[in-house]
Amino acid sequence: MQYGSTMTSDPSTRDRRPDPSALRAALRVRPAAKVSLKHFDAGATHGWEKPVARDETERQLERLADLQDRLWAEAKRAVLVVLQGIDAAGKDGTIKKVMTAFNPQGSPVTSFKVPSVEELAHDYLWRVHKAVPRKGEVGIFNRSHYEDVLVVRVHELVPRRVWSGRYDQINDFERHLAANGTTVLKFFLAIDKDEQRARFQARYDDPTKRWKFAMGDLEERARWDAYQAAFQDALSRTSTDVAPWYLIPANRKWFRDLAVATILGETISDLDPRYPPVATDVPPDLVID
Repeated sequence: MQYGSTMTSDPSTRDRRPDPSALRAALRVRPAAKVSLKHFDAGATHGWEKPVARDETERQLERLADLQDRLWAEAKRAVLVVLQGIDAAGKDGTIKKVMTAFNPQGSPVTSFKVPSVEELAHDYLWRVHKAVPRKGEVGIFNRSHYEDVLVVRVHELVPRRVWSGRYDQINDFERHLAANGTTVLKFFLAIDKDEQRARFQARYDDPTKRWKFAMGDLEERARWDAYQAAFQDALSRTSTDVAPWYLIPANRKWFRDLAVATILGETISDLDPRYPPVATDVPPDLVID
């Protein structure tokens, strides 16, 4: 992958603020690219500074609110947002900050935890397909079908021949969604091991957040290298033209929010959602008493 500068080139611009629209190309995982998280800078900001980034994020959230309103009114297409990342990467925080731009009526959030007995009685995509957003909605997956090539792989819950066959199945599934009017975009929130340690410690030290901490988190942390290998393969093998992955440097929460909000806004804007035409029986100069 190549990560270039996103700075504007106009020398007359006194506040040489980066171009937000450049983030989509800079952070997109190209199809068939070999991803190496070991050499990825999770603290990168692509030229952005915190105060400017926060102002821009607010502007992007206003844009998202308008776009979602149009998408909901049009009711012809759906958008599926997939959030993945290691424990404490910021999936919940991204939903809290970025997705608040959306009217909850048209933006369902689905969290995928340990499968229920009923879910285990079906194929692994059954519970996922049920949660795909309807036309007009922006649906958010907090974790997703990718758990079946991540945690399932790391914990060896199924043989290698089973989980390794799922990459192609997932690609086929996402192509099916795209062909039927659902735009799929996937964000991998990348933090480094030191940042995860700091976030775990902060959770433990804060009495109002300690409920989020569990000793099992440390057991999973001990599998860091195995998870990184699983993440790399998933990103490398399932970023496609119709369902791209975006590799987000997420050590700095303010940059994470900016990147996700901007890329999401650019993607929905490309759909050009429009309000439906006024009914033919509604006069142009109606005055309601």
